[in-house]
Amino acid sequence: MISFQNLNKYYKKNHVIKGITLSINGPGIVALLGPNGSGKTTLLKSFLGMVLPSSGDILFNGESVLKQYSYRKQISYLSQISRFPDNLTVNELISFMKEIKPGKTREHQFIQMFNLQQELEKKMGSLSGGTRQKVNITLALMHDDPLIILDEPSTGLDPLSLKELKKFITEERERGKLIVITTHILSLAEALADDIIFLLEGHVFFNGSMSALLNDQGEINLENAIAHILKSTKKVKDAEDIKI
Repeated sequence: MISFQNLNKYYKKNHVIKGITLSINGPGIVALLGPNGSGKTTLLKSFLGMVLPSSGDILFNGESVLKQYSYRKQISYLSQISRFPDNLTVNELISFMKEIKPGKTREHQFIQMFNLQQELEKKMGSLSGGTRQKVNITLALMHDDPLIILDEPSTGLDPLSLKELKKFITEERERGKLIVITTHILSLAEALADDIIFLLEGHVFFNGSMSALLNDQGEINLENAIAHILKSTKKVKDAEDIKI
């Protein structure tokens, strides 16, 4: 469904994405992981048209997305930091999003899931951080799109709300969708993901199933496997520095 072809992105002299060639196909849940600065958000924003790559191409369903916009109608996207006008109510924002992106919506499913009934006439500026995140998720996922991209979806959620979100994500996979998740909560990735893509310093270090990653690293859980990767690469880098 998504194909990155020799993608590069520079921010002045900083080479953030380094010749990435990668395919992400569904249905299934793919966790895009990596330490801060590894290029995860830049890669996703390049696909979404929010960042222009320095070179290379990006395909969606076999067609280039560069300088195109209509393909985004098929994507539900939750950004890591979502900001909406503080003076608008939740209901006003829902209506606004319906006007921007027409079509059948399912906001009532999320209103019930997150118990937002009493929050609908409140202004965004008066809501707690956790409630804002619930509204953000509602706005991002209320359209029934074939591709879902979630950037740090668990931020600010209480355990019950997170449990409901995980259930929803799993059900969407069963409906044949592709869901791409970035998260620093490795237990969330381990509980949901079918496949793991691990970025390190702008390169794809690993791309495969969860079981293959654990076998490759000789570990029993994702947290230990990621820690093993980071320790190994640090040792290699330290050895190269010594040689220099």
